[in-house]
Amino acid sequence: MTTEQDAAQDKDVQPRFLSVLGPGLTTGASDDDPSGIATYSQVGAQFGYGLGWALILTLPLMAAIQEISARIGRVTGHGIAGNLRRHYPRSVLYVTVGLLCVANTINIGADLGAMGAALQLLIGGPALFYVVLFGVASLLAEIFIQYARYEPILKWMTFSLFAYVATLFAVEIPWGRIPGYLFLPSLSFDPGYVTSVIAVLGTTISPYLFFWQAEEEVEGVEEKDGANPLIDDPASARREFSRIRLDTIVGMVFSNVVALAIVMTTAATLHTHGIVNIETSAQAAEALRPIAGPLAFTVFAAGIIGTGLLAVPVLAGSAAYAVGEAMRWPTGLARKPGEAKAFYGVIAFATLVGVAMNFSSIDPIKALFWAAVINGIVAVPVMVIMMLMTRRRDIMGDFPLPPGLRLMGWVATVAMVLTAIAFVLTL
Repeated sequence: MTTEQDAAQDKDVQPRFLSVLGPGLTTGASDDDPSGIATYSQVGAQFGYGLGWALILTLPLMAAIQEISARIGRVTGHGIAGNLRRHYPRSVLYVTVGLLCVANTINIGADLGAMGAALQLLIGGPALFYVVLFGVASLLAEIFIQYARYEPILKWMTFSLFAYVATLFAVEIPWGRIPGYLFLPSLSFDPGYVTSVIAVLGTTISPYLFFWQAEEEVEGVEEKDGANPLIDDPASARREFSRIRLDTIVGMVFSNVVALAIVMTTAATLHTHGIVNIETSAQAAEALRPIAGPLAFTVFAAGIIGTGLLAVPVLAGSAAYAVGEAMRWPTGLARKPGEAKAFYGVIAFATLVGVAMNFSSIDPIKALFWAAVINGIVAVPVMVIMMLMTRRRDIMGDFPLPPGLRLMGWVATVAMVLTAIAFVLTL
């Protein structure tokens, strides 16, 4: 084979960097939603830089389980719920999907509330009006904008998260000591410390991310002319697995870099000045204003809105995909509203219930706490089932997981099992 032929084959196998960034990038970015921002802000305010190591630890675990999710979708042509329906008892399917929808809806309500509060901080006015505005705008965009146009919008929205990296340049960080905090941590068995570690794990490894990334791979196959699930098109496997791995790694690194930036920003400002109790992302932004100045405050608050606009469609969409596949409905954001009425109905229901939560007497902090509990409960069996799926030839055909990825997947699963147990014990 000539050198030119070798180069042509390598070019065909190795996907172009910019073109592969899609499901993994948007999944990773949506993980830093306003609710996640509140968790990372609390961690930084309460423990300073001392828990930054947890985000280093979760990175390979996140990357592994999300790559496994994507592989399931791309190989089988079905999402997590679709494979549950086809190969597992209905009771497992309905309980899993039901808990996922409850947790996602609560998360949507909390995120919309944080976005409304952030915009109120920036320009004044009624926060509840902004909640309705953001909810309706997100819903209309998801239903009526063609997916081919909407997917790039989600991708570009990820750049809003650079707001949190930018705030690092507006505060004073002891850079010389940071490597020690990240790689030589001082561990503690204090209940508050353990709970915060659990919160970081539960926030970064969430079931809705598994469902979303798997379904986006399915959506990509259905949208691309001539594309088929890898179980029917094994010749494309090498190229597609390379794309999935690159996309996922970039997305998860981006997610954790942003999360670490939030921890470091709040550690350098709030923790240093004795502010150790933060309950919401908007409260974290407001607390920054007198300490770090108006620039850091504005950038931080604007980032809450940007990441919320990214996360709400992902939360609503992952719930709709799960319910749609469970019920055998036509699903997909690429479909017109008239072609998937029930699918879009679930998106509308979850979003509007999330809006309504902000008008109720429900405490959003307590609601978010119970959403985290449900996420922790759901994550464990879903991850176990996903790992078992990848061992079954009738599901994955000739594409079992590589040994290294399988090992990391089980490590991530065991870590979440221990997290769930520890979470229950700390209650």
